[in-house]
Amino acid sequence: MVEQEFQQITKTLIDSLKTICANYGLGNDGNEFKIITQVFLYKFLNDKFAFEAKKINANLAKAEKWEDAFSGMGEETQTMLQMQMPADTARLKPEHLINTLFNQQNTADFAKTFDDTLFDIAITNNDVFAVKTDGGAKVVLFDRISQYIADDGKRDAFCRAIINKLVEFSFERIFTQKFDFYATIFEYLIKDYNSNSGGKYAEYYTPHAVARIMAAILVPQEQQGKIKNVSCYDPSAGSGTLLMNVAHAIGENRCSIYTQDISQKSANLLRLNLILNNLVHSIPNVIQGDTILHPYHKDDGNKLKRFDYIVSNPPFKLDFSDIHAQLDSKENHSRFFAGLPNVPKQAKDKMAIYQLFLQHIITSLKADGKAAVVVPTGFITAQSGIDKKVRQKLVDNKMLAGVVSMPSNIFATTGTNVSILFIDGSNNGDVVLIDASKLGQKIKDGKNQKTVLSEAEEQRIIDVFNGKQVQIDFSVAISYDDIAAKNYSLSAGQYFDVKIDYVDITPAEFTAKMQGFNKRLAGLFGKSNTLELEIKKQLRELRYE
Repeated sequence: MVEQEFQQITKTLIDSLKTICANYGLGNDGNEFKIITQVFLYKFLNDKFAFEAKKINANLAKAEKWEDAFSGMGEETQTMLQMQMPADTARLKPEHLINTLFNQQNTADFAKTFDDTLFDIAITNNDVFAVKTDGGAKVVLFDRISQYIADDGKRDAFCRAIINKLVEFSFERIFTQKFDFYATIFEYLIKDYNSNSGGKYAEYYTPHAVARIMAAILVPQEQQGKIKNVSCYDPSAGSGTLLMNVAHAIGENRCSIYTQDISQKSANLLRLNLILNNLVHSIPNVIQGDTILHPYHKDDGNKLKRFDYIVSNPPFKLDFSDIHAQLDSKENHSRFFAGLPNVPKQAKDKMAIYQLFLQHIITSLKADGKAAVVVPTGFITAQSGIDKKVRQKLVDNKMLAGVVSMPSNIFATTGTNVSILFIDGSNNGDVVLIDASKLGQKIKDGKNQKTVLSEAEEQRIIDVFNGKQVQIDFSVAISYDDIAAKNYSLSAGQYFDVKIDYVDITPAEFTAKMQGFNKRLAGLFGKSNTLELEIKKQLRELRYE
């Protein structure tokens, strides 16, 4: 009940913040996204600080107004309190608290006070919460929010409206909640930003069904709670949906997240997602930059860092013509072992970029590592070029765990059919190929149509894959030699047995069936003769006038 109640309260807060933005002319404005996510984060960090402070200090928990009790402690005592807090809790001063700003809202230049407060929080916590670019610059937590209001005279009122909304309730009771709660809230928080300002929410978000299937196959139930000290990587991380699911399966305190994404917007979303999901320790590993041109994560020998787990939904369509020449270097020849794709000549053909990401992923995987990658379904059957070379490497080196071909429109924003490629350097057994294309229910999603898998269908895919089960017209478990003999095709349908059903009948039943066939044929022939005579008669009666 508490979870449902706070889920609704949280959604109400988000809606209220959007209403405030709309009232001040920022509805559907590109800056609305920044304001909503940063204000929400400020509220979250404030209440998390209160939650941790009260756990440590009983006097704060008992105080009628804990903010006043905290302010009266003295600077040295406050510092000692902060030193006892978990590393994922922002270090706040009394002047940073929402209640302090609430009490100052009628002072002159309140917007400046509001902005200065958030900016000081960002600087104070820069070492833990800042996202880095591939050039080494740090992207701090908060902007100066009031700057997005064009009319100077309305900035104080705008910031007052925000602080009055934030002070209304506390999230403290929900900090014992886990991944599923925050996944729902995160999705709701950014659901309206899927087509604004040239960006697409689809760039940052992978359907939960795909993410759950990938995580449950990479980390089977029997392994959960037993894995520790592993690295998880996504070279095109977006908002981190895939990584959150894998980290949840492994255990947030048992893994470290590493990411890179060219989009600054997605890097900020990922930071927020890590904060919500108890993965703050991984924020220093979040890099905003071009993975293909400037891969950031490297080992001490300046070679690509190799990871235990890799998940990715890489871009399928992206123009890389401006960096193509720069990729043709000695260093990249080993990374892109199957070759550099040609720059597509037409926009409709611009699906080669995933081939670069896929080769980068394979090169970045530890010898016994595991990976799950979303690929266009055409990849699994192409009989020439880079796609076939990649498949041949996976099969010949016994690195392939299997493929799940998903239903069409599993992504509402694209009509491209997709499959999930599973790589496992320790797989010495059969390879599992699943054709799940007939599963799911088609529903309308705005102007688009998408396919939604039921919980039972998701579980069927997971159980069949992990159990290497064979189901008629659904799955096969085959050897690497079988795949090589089929010209390295990874389409499950090419390995399905052709079944012919035989029915035993008696001689008398056979005679009766044949007599029935003859009788029906005689009737059809008779009708044919009658029709032939009628046509000839009609032709004879035709006259030229």
